[in-house]
Order: sequence, then structure tokens, then C-alpha cells
Amino acid sequence: MKKLLLVCFVVFCTLQVMAQKLVVLGTTQDAGKPQIGCQQSCCSNLKNRFYVASLGVTDTKNNKNYFFDATPDITAQYQLLHTKTGAQSIDGIFITHAHTGHYTGLMYLGKEGMNASKIPVYAMPRLKKYLTTSGPWSQLVTLNNIDLKPLRAETPIELGGDLIVIPISVPHRDEFSETVGFKILGAKKSALFIPDIDKWNVWEKNIVESVKSVDYAFIDGTFFADGEINRPIKEVPHPFISETVALFKNEPLAVKQKIYFIHLNHTNPAHNAQSPQRLGLEKQGFHFAAVGDLFTLN
Repeated sequence: MKKLLLVCFVVFCTLQVMAQKLVVLGTTQDAGKPQIGCQQSCCSNLKNRFYVASLGVTDTKNNKNYFFDATPDITAQYQLLHTKTGAQSIDGIFITHAHTGHYTGLMYLGKEGMNASKIPVYAMPRLKKYLTTSGPWSQLVTLNNIDLKPLRAETPIELGGDLIVIPISVPHRDEFSETVGFKILGAKKSALFIPDIDKWNVWEKNIVESVKSVDYAFIDGTFFADGEINRPIKEVPHPFISETVALFKNEPLAVKQKIYFIHLNHTNPAHNAQSPQRLGLEKQGFHFAAVGDLFTLN
């Protein structure tokens, strides 16, 4: 009897430890890798596709599963979340903004695909209006495939089971919608997700202090340094990884280790785990998000 009770206690504790799981579902910029039309060495002869940046959160205790951004790779990412956490449903999708890689996966929820029923999709006001009034997205609303839920910056969304999501406004190219990042609060640990921002110095918040306030920070690592692409960077502004690293230069190792660069452009040399650029930063304590990485929030 004592042995049985001990086994039950161990199983119970294990389930509690892993009750809230965060999984990296994708790491690349909107068009993925290989990127369409790219004939460069960074895209040629790749055996596998690099999925577009996304996170999944599973609350196993309450049997709930959430996506952060709906990417063009959502089908494979849903399967990945199932493999990593046992997820068998989509109970909410939080959208950062209306750029190609962040919301177009919603199409697979429609009648040509999953034919979902009222999946909650959390969106800021301009994005909510865009999805409601612009086809084909409006069809998802009229056919009740999705149920649009309003977001307000800095206003927490309580999902139950000690899981809270807070949208955070960030400056970005806002052609069709606002742009937000998300702070994800678990029972004991928290994560920051900001895959897109123009530059840290035009944000009203301080990125160093924001990283210090969480346990994991998945932040914009689109480009490693200037000159990486053959178009004016002012057309697609992002903080270079080199710029972000400079901001954290004098911070202790424990702070640097919280950072996981995500949303890497197909040209970014840090895609290569053996590149000197990536290895050099990893020696300093910084991380690069990898598909399938698993974290706990409690």
C-alpha cells in the first residue's frame, strides 16, 4: 500500500510540474525557409522546412491549448503540439498582427479545412475589424468557424488555471492592424513573445527591463546585422540581433540566458547552429529558439 501511495504521489507531482507547457512551434520570418523564389545557398538543398514563428501553450490540467499566431504552417504545428503535449484541440489563438506569417493560418479553420466551430481568436480592434470586413477572413466569422474576442493593450485575459495573457503594443508596420506582443503568465513562470518590432529604441517600454520581468523572452531576431538583404532596411525595419546584444552587453548571465531569438529571416546566418555568429552569442549566454523546444510555466 505504501509503495502504491508513493507511486501515485510521484505521478501526481510529475503532472503538476508539467501542467502548463510552452512549445516553440516555429522560428522563422513570415515566408519560412526555404523562402519562395530564393535561389541562394541559405535555401538550396534543404531537406526540411523551417516553420514560421509561433508558440503553443498547453494547460494539461484543464485540457486547453492555445496558439500564439496562426501561421501558414499551422497544420504541421498543430501536429507538433499534439506530439509534444498531447493537445487535441485549439481553444484559442492570439494574433500579434496582420502580416502574412501571423494570421493567414486562420484559413485552415474554414470549411475547406478543419471546418472549426467558434474557435476563439483574440484580436486588437483594427485587426478585429479587418477580419470581420475583409474576405476571405469574414467568411470564417459568418460561418462561425472563429469567434473573435477583443483585446486591449495591457488588459489581461484570464484563461483559467492560473494562465493569463497580456497584450503589449509595439511599433511596427501597421498597414491592416495594430501590432502587439504578448506576456504569458503561468502559475509560477512567465514568457514574453515579441516576434516583430521596428526598433527597440522607438518602443515606449524598455526591452532590458521587460526581459528581466519574465523567465523566457522570445524576441525579434529577424536580421543578424545590417546589409543582410538586398533591399533598404528602412522598408522592413527590425532590431538587428547585434543591436539587441549590445543593449544587454553589461547585463548578468542570468538575464542574457532568458533570451531566445525568434522570427529569423531566411538569410540570417544564425539559422545554422554551427555558424560562428550563433556560436559566439551562445557562448555569451544568449539562445536561439528551436522548433520543439519545451518549457514549463509552473
